[in-house]
Amino acid sequence: MFVLAKGGEPLMPCHPARARELLDSGRAVVVRRAPFTIRLKHRGRADSVVTGVQLRLDPGSRATGIAITDEQPRLGPLGQTALERRGLIGIELRHRGRQIHSAMVRRAGHRRRRRSANLRYRAPRRDNRARPEGWLPPSLRHLIDSTMSLVSRLCRYAPVREIHVEQVAFDTAAIAASLPADTRDFREPTRAGSEIREFLLAKWKRSCAYCGAAGVPLNIEHVHPRSRGGSDRVTNLVLACIPCNQAKGTASADEFLADRPARLENVIAQLRKPLHDVAAVNTTRLLLVKALATRGVPVHPWSGGRTAWNRGAMGLPKSHTLDALATGLLERERGDRVVRVPARILVVTSTGRGSYARTTPDRYGFPRLQRPRRKIHRGYSTGDLVAAALPRGKWAGRWVGRVSVRASGQHRITTPTSRFDVSHRNLRLLQRADGHAYGFAEEIRLSEERGPA
Repeated sequence: MFVLAKGGEPLMPCHPARARELLDSGRAVVVRRAPFTIRLKHRGRADSVVTGVQLRLDPGSRATGIAITDEQPRLGPLGQTALERRGLIGIELRHRGRQIHSAMVRRAGHRRRRRSANLRYRAPRRDNRARPEGWLPPSLRHLIDSTMSLVSRLCRYAPVREIHVEQVAFDTAAIAASLPADTRDFREPTRAGSEIREFLLAKWKRSCAYCGAAGVPLNIEHVHPRSRGGSDRVTNLVLACIPCNQAKGTASADEFLADRPARLENVIAQLRKPLHDVAAVNTTRLLLVKALATRGVPVHPWSGGRTAWNRGAMGLPKSHTLDALATGLLERERGDRVVRVPARILVVTSTGRGSYARTTPDRYGFPRLQRPRRKIHRGYSTGDLVAAALPRGKWAGRWVGRVSVRASGQHRITTPTSRFDVSHRNLRLLQRADGHAYGFAEEIRLSEERGPA
């Protein structure tokens, strides 16, 4: 739990049992529910011992692992000074880059349809237009902004002295080189037109990828449909006979071949491994380190190989938060070790802060209904953390969850197990919406055979 002095300065985190004791005795008050933060009422920072903590990050394209640690020196087995690393708090930040990318694809589809129908709309812009320095697509910019938002918040709640970040670089050429030998001649560069067709004919042996039919007319088919965000890259193309192409329609390969798992496994094995996640990490890794440096705290980048070696040497399984815990310098030869792993982690999911759209479009992109301009109704806005006390009825009891507001005042509350409507009169505000949803999850438990070294 995070602890603040009476003046609001960050102190060393404490155990939940200690936080309960301070709250029950009236010596502290709750400042924030998620992440849970208390403030002492009678003790300042000058009266406390603050040694500082380290903030460790394992960046990823879909989720980023964060660990707050404390390192204490001790005497090693050979008489030298060794470090004991304690994991105080584990956090998994789940990004919404995929949702942002899907929304951008839908918007592009709406605009493309309006242009094709000769409706009055702006002309398309060139793809090679000049971009401002440091520009990133919104889905990638979100990775940096959401990470920095949470890091800035943690630096206000904990006395962070150092930031350690895994700065991994993937070799996309080596990953792409895992194609079968019979497709090597067509792999580089990606060709268009007839050469793409010849590549697919050689790759799929002039047969349908979904039923295996040969000697019939074959169409080029998108495994992940364009209408659902699929690309025109050769990694998303297969050959399909006309009946299979028509039967599949806008369904994905997983849905179309759900009753034929062996055929689905064969299609997936033939496809190239997508490089979206790899490209996202490669693009944002340097910019993230540069953004972290603006916090005024020393930033230490480490390689992914060092993290993997530390995790294996300490006997830790693979997870985002445990990768963050293993980031940095750990010398097993001198006796360094991880002595504490958090049993539960805080899961922070990026939800956004609403939409600027004033209308809800139909499937063609035309306005279907008007959205209210007000975002606060009866004192609540969508995303607020509230407590609902219902005296009677099916949902009688006390509930805590996020609220989705309506102009009528009959709001909807979402809890980890249910979703129901409740009047605003039965709600009590716990925490204003901050663009994130919070929950807890069990950390991957360490086996007895692979405990920390």
